Amino acid sequence: MTVTQTAPPAADTRPRPVAAAVGSAAAGAAGRLAEIPVHSAATTGRGVLLAASVFRYAVTDTLTLRLPFGETMSQAWILLRVTVLPAILMAIPFGAMVAVQLSGLVNEVGANSLVGSATGVAVLRQGAPVTAGLLMGGAAAAAIASDFGARAIREELDALRTLGIDPVRRLVVPRFLALLLITPILVTIVIAMGVGAAFLIATVVNDVTPGSFWISFGSFAKMTDLWFTMGKGFVFASIVAIISSQRGMEAKGGPRGVADAVNASVVLNVILIVVVNLVITQLQTMFFPMAVA
Repeated sequence: MTVTQTAPPAADTRPRPVAAAVGSAAAGAAGRLAEIPVHSAATTGRGVLLAASVFRYAVTDTLTLRLPFGETMSQAWILLRVTVLPAILMAIPFGAMVAVQLSGLVNEVGANSLVGSATGVAVLRQGAPVTAGLLMGGAAAAAIASDFGARAIREELDALRTLGIDPVRRLVVPRFLALLLITPILVTIVIAMGVGAAFLIATVVNDVTPGSFWISFGSFAKMTDLWFTMGKGFVFASIVAIISSQRGMEAKGGPRGVADAVNASVVLNVILIVVVNLVITQLQTMFFPMAVA
């Protein structure tokens, strides 16, 4: 009997299209990168349109008494509860830190009487508005974005539109006005706590007399600084309300989408607050330079 042996199949030595796969992946990545500016511009455009609608409804509904005042006051109380305690806890160490750093500097040049002016101007011009803005951009923004995100996931916003109710008019405007209402409270708390902490550090630790502290504070701090501080707070509140509402209303994908909306709103708010604060501070320095009374 003859046994025939079959040869093993020859290995496939044809080159695989590795280069083609790499090229297609690179092209896909380049396409996704090219879409980022387009999506960013579209998101910015929707934010501008939302801001225009919010400002228009805030004015018209207030004048025509169609504003839901109960919802506005309720949201103001909720947002104040989540921001007032962090405001106190942030303002006290900020004022103490500024006082400690500046006290050591002025002690070296023998100008202890200028501690009040330096710490007061630092807290009044920068510390109070930035602290209040970051609090609103953190705690308040998370509350607003999570609320709208949950409503969007549960399709409550679509249900309101089906019933002929504009979510911007019914939900966004009250939260926008609520943030504007609590802004002076937050700014005042931060100023009081920050300056008070700086006063205690300067008088107790660095042996600065209370009279010289307040005299130097009054010589450099002006009402113009207070108006600019309040103006910054209102601008920051407007930014936080609009961005947080937009990101929350556009949330998709279940609980993960809500979390992404909250994270995006907090990051965007912090970045815009820092940039806008820099711009307003530069304008204030240009047109209202610091002068000794």
